[in-house]
Parts: sequence; structure tokens; C-alpha cells
Amino acid sequence: MIKDTLKDADRKMGKTIESLKRELASMKAGRANPAILDRIEAEYYGKMTPINQMGNISVPEARMLVIQPWDKNALKAIEKAILKSDLGINPSNDGEVIRLVIPELTEETRRELVKKIKRSGENSKVAIRSVRRDGNDKFKELKKENDISEDEIKKAEAEIQKKTDRFIKDIDDIVEKKEREVMSL
Repeated sequence: MIKDTLKDADRKMGKTIESLKRELASMKAGRANPAILDRIEAEYYGKMTPINQMGNISVPEARMLVIQPWDKNALKAIEKAILKSDLGINPSNDGEVIRLVIPELTEETRRELVKKIKRSGENSKVAIRSVRRDGNDKFKELKKENDISEDEIKKAEAEIQKKTDRFIKDIDDIVEKKEREVMSL
């Protein structure tokens, strides 16, 4: 039972790290990265569809994305979705493809982006600690049911704390790397 709880905690903490990586990848950092479009959806035949499922997205230049929809009728919907998004980029539509020029980041924009990155990191740490707390609660529940001894509980709590520390260090490393990337552009 303890091993199952520890495996479950490990899996959930790993998912938190993956979620943070996806979130940070979708933040525009002055470079063209197709991941910034991952969370944007356009209305396509009455259904909200992610832009990355509506056509090819390429990076012909360091600061430009090109979206080539499979269906030319989707151009207007994609353009509208990008304009409504929080990207702050004006798409240019030539009837065949949509071009997005990623603007240079100003010093102020960089600082704001770093704040967002740190906030995302903190939210991930809170999620990791929540997983630890849930695991510790399960261990205490098992003790109440007399399924495990006090020593086993201490050992399990120490093990889950090690996992927590390792994942929090991973979060710090990921956040620091993204901050360096943003500030060095």
C-alpha cells in the first residue's frame, strides 16, 4: 500500500513537471516557437479546434511563424482566434498562409515575462507539496487502520519528502533556465 502511494505521488509530481514545461514553452519569449499556438483554438465548422490541428506550423525565420491551413476556408477563423488571444501579435494573411512576426521583447516585457515564469514555478511547487500532503494523509490513514507501524510511516514520509525535494529542485532548474533564456535574447 505504501509503495502504491509513493508510485502515485511520483506519477502526479512528474505530471506537474510536464505541465510546467508545456506552460513555459507556450510563453512567447521573443523567438518563434510553434508551442505558443498550442492553447489557441479557432471555430472550425461550429467546433472549437486547436490551431495546431488545423494546418502546418513552420518557423522559416527566428522570429516568424507561418501557419498553412489544410483548408483555406479556415484562414479567417485562425486569424480571428489569434487576434482574440493574449499573444499580442497581429497576423498577416495573404490568402494562402498566415504569418506571425514575433516582436522583439523590451526590457519591461522581459521583466513581466520573468514574473509570469516565476509565478508558474510557484504554482507548480504548490501542486507538488499538495501531492506530498495527500500522500502523508494516506500514510496516517493506514496507521489509524493499524495496517502499518510508526516506523514504516516515518520511512514513507521521509521517502515522499525526498521525492518532493527532488521535484522542487527540478522546478527551480526549469524556471531558472527559462528566465536565462528570456533575459539573454
